[in-house]
Amino acid sequence: MADGSTRLDDAAVAAHLSRADELLEQVEAAPGPTARAAIEAVRDLTALYGEALARVLDHADGELTARMADDDLVGHLLVLHGLHPEPVERRVARAVDGLRPVLRERGGDIALDGVDGGVARVSLTTTGCGSTWAGVEDAVRETLLAAAPELSGVERAQAPADARPPAFVPLDALTHRAARSGEPA
Repeated sequence: MADGSTRLDDAAVAAHLSRADELLEQVEAAPGPTARAAIEAVRDLTALYGEALARVLDHADGELTARMADDDLVGHLLVLHGLHPEPVERRVARAVDGLRPVLRERGGDIALDGVDGGVARVSLTTTGCGSTWAGVEDAVRETLLAAAPELSGVERAQAPADARPPAFVPLDALTHRAARSGEPA
């Protein structure tokens, strides 16, 4: 900042965004002309800041534009104003590619089936406890919505009707059968 004050870190930005959302909800819920005027002022300021951001992009080269798009806060502002240089499908695909190694370490996998009507559809294969994977689904949803906040949702694609989940056979069942048949366990 020009006055030498410190910049906001990501946690402070998140706190400010959260507080701004709370305040806007309060203003929107308030009756009367003052509340309506406040909302109009926020809309006008948002439009002006969007135009300023568009003008910055007009002067930026490809490298600077890419760096701006990769910044979490600036990238969200680019999305808000319809200025993000990358299409939503590409951003979601990149996020899925980033999740894949983490999921594979845990015995799962993910693939992007597509983005349609503002909804990303992913195929998520999982093994293990269902409650654990419910948390993984939440994390996948959060990650994809962070990469493309203009999405209205993330859905798990339906498995084909002929696809069956892998069978779970307890290890002791295998060893008991081998012991009963006289084979080494």
